[in-house]
Amino acid sequence: MKDHKTDLSAFGRLSALPRITLMSGPTALSGLPNLSSVYKGEVNLLAKRDDCGELAFGGNKVRQLEFYFGEAKAQNADTILITGAVQSNFVRLAAAAARKLGMDCHIQLEERVAKSDPYYRTSGNVLLDKLLGATLHSYADGEDEAGADENLGVIAEDLKSKGARPYIIPLAPGSAPLGALGYIICAQEILQQQKEQDIEIDEIVVASGSGNTHGGLLFGLRVLGSSIPVKGICVRREAEQQGPRIKDRCQQIADFLEIDNPVADDDVEVDDTFLPPGYGAANDDVMQAILVAARTEALMLDPTYTGKSMAGFMARASEAKQDSTLVFLHTGGTPAIFAYEQAFEQAFNKFA
Repeated sequence: MKDHKTDLSAFGRLSALPRITLMSGPTALSGLPNLSSVYKGEVNLLAKRDDCGELAFGGNKVRQLEFYFGEAKAQNADTILITGAVQSNFVRLAAAAARKLGMDCHIQLEERVAKSDPYYRTSGNVLLDKLLGATLHSYADGEDEAGADENLGVIAEDLKSKGARPYIIPLAPGSAPLGALGYIICAQEILQQQKEQDIEIDEIVVASGSGNTHGGLLFGLRVLGSSIPVKGICVRREAEQQGPRIKDRCQQIADFLEIDNPVADDDVEVDDTFLPPGYGAANDDVMQAILVAARTEALMLDPTYTGKSMAGFMARASEAKQDSTLVFLHTGGTPAIFAYEQAFEQAFNKFA
């Protein structure tokens, strides 16, 4: 097995950046034998369990928040501001991290999904946001990243006038790619686990949305000398938009860390097959993938992110060469399941 660099010295100034550790250690890289058996055992399927974090139901956003909160604490902030969809996992975990660190949190919920049923608007992550005591704000346009960030600035100014010291976690591209840095650490973990388990990973499949998880993981692997392909399954934008976003994110990371960008254009792979009918909604293939994962491996997946990436993962497994090893990066999102009760009832009736 090829040896890869496993320290962070190759990442320029990464180790010098302020970081608040929100995870107790590496997440598991576990086998999925029952799901593998669906493919007659011809492929070896694994899951990187980033859903199993101890902070408020876990998920990939925990890694993304470590560097944001590091900078916030370095600036002596006492209040976090963040924006996201109504059922955003990111805002839920930001509120949880803020509470753990003795900070206040203001959450702006964007109208990205045309759903009015009470489960979506009050259950799942929204319920947890309220349980954590976050102050909730609304933003009507779910497709205006720059506008959403600008409105956070307005809220921040109001808080400053009342004596608070706010820190904004931005949404739109163009700001420092702090959220992507946590997945450089994940890349390091995966390569170490590959070595410890004496396996060769042929592909990693991940949900591709903001670009922080996908871009950070891909960038980290390439800097560490690994050529493992990373297949991004589009969850918000079509491939023609998402591909350039990931390329830009990788270049932003390189510029921010002041190192060369090792990611080539053909390293960026995105697939929008399972995106329709759009963000926050699931087609039949996605709902079937969610049911199969639950009923073979007891993996809990949501319709917005992990259900789509699992549908892509299963499609890749069906096409993979015999004895290939594929890794599903489970990015969490479990609380959002409860916001989709109607969709699940329909799926139970259709696919029972």
